[in-house]
Amino acid sequence: MAEIIAKVMVIGGGPGGYVTAIRAGQLGLDVVLIEQGGREGGLGGTCLNVGCIPSKALIHAADAFAHAVEQAKSAPLGVRVERPTLEFGRTIEWKDGIVGRLTGGVGALLKRHKVKIVHGHAEMVDGKTCRVDTDTGPQVVKAEHVVLATGSETAILPSLPFGGRVISSTEALSLPAVPERLAVVGAGYIGLELGMAFAKLGARVTVLEAADRILPAYDAELMRPVARRLKALGIEVVTGARASGLSPAGDALHVMQGDGAAHDIAADLVLVATGRRARTAGFGLDRLDLSMRGGFVQVDERCATSMLNVWAVGDLTGEPMLAHRAMAQGVVVAESIAGQRRAFDGSVIPAVCFTDPEIVTVGLSPDAARTAGHEVQVGQFPFQANGRALTLGAEDGFVRVTARADNHLLLGIAAVGAGVSELAGAFGLALEMGARLEDIGGTIHAHPTLGEAFHEACLRALGETLHI
Repeated sequence: MAEIIAKVMVIGGGPGGYVTAIRAGQLGLDVVLIEQGGREGGLGGTCLNVGCIPSKALIHAADAFAHAVEQAKSAPLGVRVERPTLEFGRTIEWKDGIVGRLTGGVGALLKRHKVKIVHGHAEMVDGKTCRVDTDTGPQVVKAEHVVLATGSETAILPSLPFGGRVISSTEALSLPAVPERLAVVGAGYIGLELGMAFAKLGARVTVLEAADRILPAYDAELMRPVARRLKALGIEVVTGARASGLSPAGDALHVMQGDGAAHDIAADLVLVATGRRARTAGFGLDRLDLSMRGGFVQVDERCATSMLNVWAVGDLTGEPMLAHRAMAQGVVVAESIAGQRRAFDGSVIPAVCFTDPEIVTVGLSPDAARTAGHEVQVGQFPFQANGRALTLGAEDGFVRVTARADNHLLLGIAAVGAGVSELAGAFGLALEMGARLEDIGGTIHAHPTLGEAFHEACLRALGETLHI
């Protein structure tokens, strides 16, 4: 068996891994990428195969169907739709087609940049050697630099092991039919995104959350418009309660309230969406002398681990577990290996929750800024006063800016509303470039657009708002 020897070996073909490999290939480095594939995807990783991309496709299809149902009932826009029906099998085929196009694109990009791909289960032997169990037998790969990009996996609840009626988001995205009754355990972004989508597709949805409110990672002000929409969709939300298992017949979810009271939630399927954990087992991580930070691999500002020439990117290195964070880290690692002076700065990473309405946050919230010792000025502009939002029939929500009171430097930007995910780039750029309230207030924003609310929020923080 001939060994494969390369300059760079990347373990994992998700966003962090494939971007590392592509950028290293662009820089003329000899790269081998090892990808196992399996339940949570192949090239493109969880995000592309069973996460970010397919979930957004399903959410879009659910929105389209819900709009059609609304037109059939009341025709608020003067557009009448008669008896809309859902062919869910075709919806899944359409979603799978998008995933196929993108995974094929990743493979083509890797090939273009001369990255050798080895498909199989990777097992680290030491800090420079990996054994790969491929379909054609074992293969040994050796490299000067090793990049660990193994991603994350769905967190498991001991009381609700996966199987049968208990599913993860992976299975939820490929169901043969819309369930009549769906219980969702976890009211974070994954649970609410999918729960709202299935409610729009016709399921009766109940959401269970151990915390005292939904979206506990977001501040209450951003959560409220989402809570209103949940109620409008007929989704029952149970907070301050934990799932303790299934009924003997498997057709109900046992729930324990904080006060000790217990009851059952009838459900055909139970979607467990209680978060993700770094994938640290199953590839020989214990054979490497790496410093850990809790359940994550510890890295420095270059994403270097405690072992020489061993690097780590993405979910394996901690929160926030976001594809775009992993990609940015991958670029830093590839360029560092190529001899460039690079460092990863994670202070400005947009986070998007694709609920209805959507939520975007970048930087600090007002409370977090105050906790950090800043005296702040806050400006908030409602979409009720934004012409574009009104023409879209989506006026619930707002844009909020947080700035230092002394010099007006922007510290954080957040928005909740229909389509606000598309504002994430502008928000991130403003913080990355060190913009002040006056910079955004002095920038001419196109009319009518949702982005005008960003402009007006900055003006409001300055006491100069024009349209409220």
